[in-house]
Amino acid sequence: MNLKNSNGKSYNDFYLFILWLAISIPTLIAQDYLKNSTGKLSQIDYVSQISKQEQTKYYKIKHVYVDKSNIGTHTSFNVSGRSNDLNMTLFVVVPIFDKKNDTTNSNCKYWLGIQYSDRIRNKLDEREKQNRYEQFLDISQYEFNKTDLSDFTYLERVGNSDNGDGYKEALKNIKKYNAEGSVIFISNDKPFENRKGDTFYWFIGTFLIGTIVWLIMSLIPKCNETELRRFKNGTYKDKDLKEFLDFIKPREGYFITPILIYINVLIYLIMVIAGLGFISFSGHDLLNFGGNFKPATINGQWWRLLTNIFLHAGLMHLLSNMFGLLFVGLFIEPVLGRTKFLVLYLVTGILASCTSIWWHEATISIGASGAIFGLYGLFLGLLLTKVFPPDFSKVFLTTTLLFVSYNLIMGLGSGIDNSAHIGGLLSGFVIGLILSQSLKRQN
Repeated sequence: MNLKNSNGKSYNDFYLFILWLAISIPTLIAQDYLKNSTGKLSQIDYVSQISKQEQTKYYKIKHVYVDKSNIGTHTSFNVSGRSNDLNMTLFVVVPIFDKKNDTTNSNCKYWLGIQYSDRIRNKLDEREKQNRYEQFLDISQYEFNKTDLSDFTYLERVGNSDNGDGYKEALKNIKKYNAEGSVIFISNDKPFENRKGDTFYWFIGTFLIGTIVWLIMSLIPKCNETELRRFKNGTYKDKDLKEFLDFIKPREGYFITPILIYINVLIYLIMVIAGLGFISFSGHDLLNFGGNFKPATINGQWWRLLTNIFLHAGLMHLLSNMFGLLFVGLFIEPVLGRTKFLVLYLVTGILASCTSIWWHEATISIGASGAIFGLYGLFLGLLLTKVFPPDFSKVFLTTTLLFVSYNLIMGLGSGIDNSAHIGGLLSGFVIGLILSQSLKRQN
């Protein structure tokens, strides 16, 4: 296909983006549909009968007793949203028995999971946050007390997920019962037939729309006759793929940047393989993998200042940061050399982490963006001090300023740690000014 207009501008990236949307959106909807539609409904008289038959996902139980007097709780916090909100989630697990007399047992295998959540502004002072948190607990307690937990249509087994991890943490706070080998359920009060919702129709609709749009778009460009003949003769070479591989392949003058990209992607894949998620990871898991969190960091876990710059909240976070690293690394690493480039990346990343815990009292900070902003800060310093040729500096100074300004402005209205960005940017800029004279002589 010849995806170029009369001015020679290529539309390859746009076509690939549309194709990606046409494939990914129906796939995500299909995954949700399959998750909700799989599993049959088992009808039993007592909850103790679950262990005596084939395991299923859903259960309709005639007689249950829920012991609301002996519960376990766990509260989790994470930051998200365009207003940098603090999300509070209270996980509660309640013992389930056949009848009230069974509460004399020391063991309990089956539990009902309940979840309460609220959101507050993360910019509130600590006293106001504490007041809002206590209000949230009081309201949750009121809702818990007034709810008849035995009034449900069916139970759904909780699998490995962020919510499942929250309920497991709540089980650790159980005092009366031995919760080893426990099974956790959530209750549903709607008919079992309605569990799928409209996901199937959304899947069909998005698949058809994506297919039609892509077919129409594929009719617009003309076929490149030269490349077609090469393809038929077996001499065709995918130049786009070759160029992409050149960007991520270590070579002289561009060695550390691809290695850093490999490390970041590898850690993301390890977390995916560990079953922690794909699109996004929970704050709890990010903290366990080395996220920067002031209460933990200043209490002796200083290594978090470094480890957090190799962690990412999810797929899109990783992709956006790696693209930014790839771009700036192309220009900075050949000028600095391997050692200086790596040291600068790590130093500005650590300084960005220090800025984050200085600014935030209790926020989990992760991502390579602090170190990447350090590289862009150095890039700005070198551009302003004319280390690069004048024509180059004129073009990329404007581009870099727009890129940095856009990302900082976006960070003001979302759950982004702008303090780390600013800390990395300023530290890199100062280092760039310091190194500029020696680099000018060297070049």
